[in-house]
Amino acid sequence: MERFLQSCQARVQIIRSAASLLVAGRLPARKATPSKPSTVDFHVLLGNEACDLDSAVSAITLAYYLAKTSSCKKLEYVPVLNIPRRDFPLRTESTFFLKEQGISVYHLTFRDEIDMESLYESGRLVLTLVDHNVLSSADSFMEDVVTEVIDHHTLERRTAPSCRVTSEPVGSCATLVAEKIIRGAPDLVDLQLASLLRGTIILDCVNMAPAAGKVTPKDSEYVALLETMFPDLPPRTAVFDSLQKAKFDVSGLTTEQMLTKDMKALVSRDLCLAISAIYIHLEEFLRRPDVESDLSAYCEKHRYNVLIAMIITFSNENQPVRQIAVYSPRQELRTLICKVLEEATNPPLDLSPVPSDPCKHLATYHQGNTVASRKKVLPILKDFLRQRDLGESLSQSMQPLRENEKSNGQAYSGGQPANEGLEDHEFGVQFGDQLDNLDSCAGDEPRGTRLLYGFKKATDDSAEEENSFPPTPMNSLVEGCPLDRGLPKLTAEDILERFSRIKVVDPEDTSSSGKK
Repeated sequence: MERFLQSCQARVQIIRSAASLLVAGRLPARKATPSKPSTVDFHVLLGNEACDLDSAVSAITLAYYLAKTSSCKKLEYVPVLNIPRRDFPLRTESTFFLKEQGISVYHLTFRDEIDMESLYESGRLVLTLVDHNVLSSADSFMEDVVTEVIDHHTLERRTAPSCRVTSEPVGSCATLVAEKIIRGAPDLVDLQLASLLRGTIILDCVNMAPAAGKVTPKDSEYVALLETMFPDLPPRTAVFDSLQKAKFDVSGLTTEQMLTKDMKALVSRDLCLAISAIYIHLEEFLRRPDVESDLSAYCEKHRYNVLIAMIITFSNENQPVRQIAVYSPRQELRTLICKVLEEATNPPLDLSPVPSDPCKHLATYHQGNTVASRKKVLPILKDFLRQRDLGESLSQSMQPLRENEKSNGQAYSGGQPANEGLEDHEFGVQFGDQLDNLDSCAGDEPRGTRLLYGFKKATDDSAEEENSFPPTPMNSLVEGCPLDRGLPKLTAEDILERFSRIKVVDPEDTSSSGKK
């Protein structure tokens, strides 16, 4: 494994050096021939932008398996950790576990060390996505070279014959990778590979405890199978405890680093939400010096107007304890997001308010539903943003019609809006198709088009990501807009219903009543 990773990095370094010489004008430019398969020589196994242990191990082990079993000698299989190298120390469980398994961080390849855009433009790139199923909005231009997806999150990509998709709601993506490797080349599995996969599954499935709501029969099946193949593997509890301790070790981290360690963002027209996983108890977090000013500075730096901290700790009996904190200096936004979380039903969060002293712009809760992890809360927020922007967009598009009614002497009666109760697709505005995945959904958007919503991992000083705020306004046609496809479509029933609301004034009735 170590030699394989070394060779991957060496190959990437050669490409980087060649690119530097090309930019300097010391090498002739290579003519791009993306239509010729023979020119494709990099198959990147790309993890998600959270780059947790599951993402990292899945990319590394799957790349190793493909490199050892592929008959194509023209492809270089490279696992890429989808964060800058400087951010990797924040993934404390990953740095700890990979080192324990004899894998040096110096032999890993990070996103800022490989120019995938240039490889794509020159027709030399193939992509496999692991632990996510759609590219981020910034990477959506590479959608046509995604040939395989292995993931355990909600499937948000459109089906395409050119892309093979393995998607199951198991506890860990490493379970699906283990299944592929054991079925395809069981002799390739050695103690190191088995330990990497098993340890990752155990951590993701909370030591295989059913009460945590993460483990599935397939997770248990492959952990047991790996243990049968290698009886000398250490006890599950010892593995879980060491990884859990490393994951929750935030000693020495600043508040900004804590928030960045495991953070995802949701972006809509006027809301930019950061959702961070925090691994210390709420009371301890609030006791940090200048915590509110740190929250304010973090939001201002990255241009978030709401920050949600999803706090997870464990009791002495290893049972999860969840708390939620919602920060925003704008009370109306803080109240809005709190209401969404308090009224959530799929799943219900069972929130109970708790004191947030000394922070004035913070609402804090104890979360009774401990099974509702961030992965289950994110769709709640995404649906809210989708419906909120859909409603505003439809309201704007209907305004000219209402003005026209008034100019023709017709009065618009009150009551429910004409679009109430109708699904998104009845208006031809399919917002769900434009949401980023739990990372992005490029679908058949034009290459390079930035999506209306973004769901991406934030990094400390990524100018490109910061400059993507604010998102393109809904009524702008610069970077793609739902109304590009025309005004909302109304069915015959909608038109009849609208006519039924128009109050026609009879002149005879007016004169008889003495009204002018």
